[in-house]
Amino acid sequence: MSMIYKPKKDEKLSVSPAVHHSSFIIDSYAGEWTSIGERNKIIESNFGDYTYTMDDVIVNYAEIGKFCSIASHACINPVQHPMDRVTQHHMTYRKVDYGFGNQDDHEFFDWRRTNRVKIGHDVWIGHGAIIMKGVEIGTGAVIGSGAVVTKDVEPYTIAAGVPAKPLKRRFTEETAVKLFEIAWWDWPREKLEAHFEELNDTEAFIRKFGS
Repeated sequence: MSMIYKPKKDEKLSVSPAVHHSSFIIDSYAGEWTSIGERNKIIESNFGDYTYTMDDVIVNYAEIGKFCSIASHACINPVQHPMDRVTQHHMTYRKVDYGFGNQDDHEFFDWRRTNRVKIGHDVWIGHGAIIMKGVEIGTGAVIGSGAVVTKDVEPYTIAAGVPAKPLKRRFTEETAVKLFEIAWWDWPREKLEAHFEELNDTEAFIRKFGS
């Protein structure tokens, strides 16, 4: 991560990531104009430009795109316990803490790193949603509050429930294809500033920038 600091009250965001001092972060990266909220726990994850999290968010082993909105108490890739062992208790892999060995079970922790969660651009994850291991969420999707996502979610799809199921599409397939072609999330800052107001009218936006 290029920079960590506690933003002052009413301070505007900037190119450097804003990370609240109460958050715990290990081996992670945050892009430009990002914001990490209070009491987050983030392990070995990457955040694209403009993505932000609110308070009490947990993110493990995840790739998160640009312009994502992650509400409070969301949990992305909760770590799993070894259900195939006699006991699921973490003493079997955190052996040092309990005096059962001189080193922890590194193979188990390597296994936890597999099947990373992948989240596209412009995804909204609602309050308290849980995204399970290995799930992929497409660009433009919405995950409802309290949802438990166990399967992939298609781009521009709204999913909710336990387990989460697709409810409807945000846009038609034709509109989604056009937005992918435009890929506004990859625009440089100067272009975003020049056309910022046009982001509020999807039909007019596509007419102007679509092929």
